Amino acid sequence: MLPSVLAILFLATFIRSALGFGEALVAVPLLAFVMPVETAAPVAVLVSITVAVVAVARDWRHIHFHSVGRLFVATAIGTPIGLWGLHALDGRLVKLGLGLVVAGFAIFSLVRRRPMLLPDDRHAWTFGLGAGVLGGAYGMNGPPLVMYGALRGWSPVHFRATLQGYFLPASVLAMAGYGMTGLWTPAVTHQYLVALPAVLLAIPLGRLANRRLSAPVFMVCVHGGLVAVGVMLLLQSVGWFGASVVGS
Repeated sequence: MLPSVLAILFLATFIRSALGFGEALVAVPLLAFVMPVETAAPVAVLVSITVAVVAVARDWRHIHFHSVGRLFVATAIGTPIGLWGLHALDGRLVKLGLGLVVAGFAIFSLVRRRPMLLPDDRHAWTFGLGAGVLGGAYGMNGPPLVMYGALRGWSPVHFRATLQGYFLPASVLAMAGYGMTGLWTPAVTHQYLVALPAVLLAIPLGRLANRRLSAPVFMVCVHGGLVAVGVMLLLQSVGWFGASVVGS
């Protein structure tokens, strides 16, 4: 395996472990420069499953299971709608609009003196439905979930743990899909196993960073990550960057 692949997966895992999301933004576009995207996407999802399993095993007490349940059920409803939209709508226009919404929300949250907060889970269905639609259409269910976590005002440890509680079953389903469509190949498994030591090293380092971040600094990082997501979507809408995968 190329050293660059190990470095990419290490960085992506560190970001995911520290913030709870964002590894797909780093892993898939960069891996696509050194391997086929049909290999890069399943490798990234296997890494996502690994991070989520470790996080859930260690931090399950911090997971808001009620939120995860509502989000996941709504996602299951929204996914078929996204699959339909993939064929019925102009993907570039959808990504352009989504990029503007995500980046606009994050920038507004960064400059607003008082953070916007949702007091309970009544709106989880809306964000989960949005995650399902985007996941079904573009494999990018992360932005609505991150926005929801930010609006709920979860602490860094609860934010990270709850997102992993969601991403674990979502990534397992995605990997099952890759298996049924023939994209989970021996090459994918080989690349993942070779990179696994780097991934397992990055997980505790990211966890340590998460623990050391104060809540205000953590939310600045989260909104900064959402700005990056929005910019990435805008670039994709004009054909300047590659496709995304499930997770973030």
